[in-house]
Amino acid sequence: MKRLAVLPLLALAACQGGEDEAARGAATDVPKAVAGAAAVKPAVESEYGTPVKDRVATIGLLNKRNNLTQDVVLKSGEARRIGNVVLKLATCERTPPWEQPASTGAFVQVFVEERAQADQPLAWRKVFSGWLFRESPSLNVVEHPVYDVWVKDCAMKFPGEEEDLSAAASSASKPAGSPAATPSAAASPKPSPAPSAAPAARPPVPATAED
Repeated sequence: MKRLAVLPLLALAACQGGEDEAARGAATDVPKAVAGAAAVKPAVESEYGTPVKDRVATIGLLNKRNNLTQDVVLKSGEARRIGNVVLKLATCERTPPWEQPASTGAFVQVFVEERAQADQPLAWRKVFSGWLFRESPSLNVVEHPVYDVWVKDCAMKFPGEEEDLSAAASSASKPAGSPAATPSAAASPKPSPAPSAAPAARPPVPATAED
């Protein structure tokens, strides 16, 4: 009888363990161990461009197990949890439009909840901390068997780009029949009519004997 009474308890514990795993996989709260991790040195403000606190980076995240890719949008200093991985953005940067070659990068930290050994409990571990560059993906690589992380964009502006955007928007908002596309009266003058009384049309009258 005691064995029969223990079986439902074991089944209940197994169900609770499965629910815990499912909840962990769908969790979105950044764990305290990651949130309290030592932050990197603050980024140096540039003379040009958007302030560091207002920059926004788009980070690509690939789960190699299910081949699912998603874009993670982060502000400077923000962290985001997706299942058992946390992405933390320190800052992002891109070269000004007057500098070549163009380059876009972000300083990213990647934390993964995993077991160091098969017989050890799950724990958060920092697997990457450094700059990732869109134009040079092989320069720094997140080496992890499950997750791949890369930079897609850094939203920031430089002096002069606002004027270019406003000019482009104003020109695009003009209707098709704007005055610039319609010739004016001065640009296309009407042909002047031929004179109605032209004496050259009559031959001269010969003089008579009476004259």
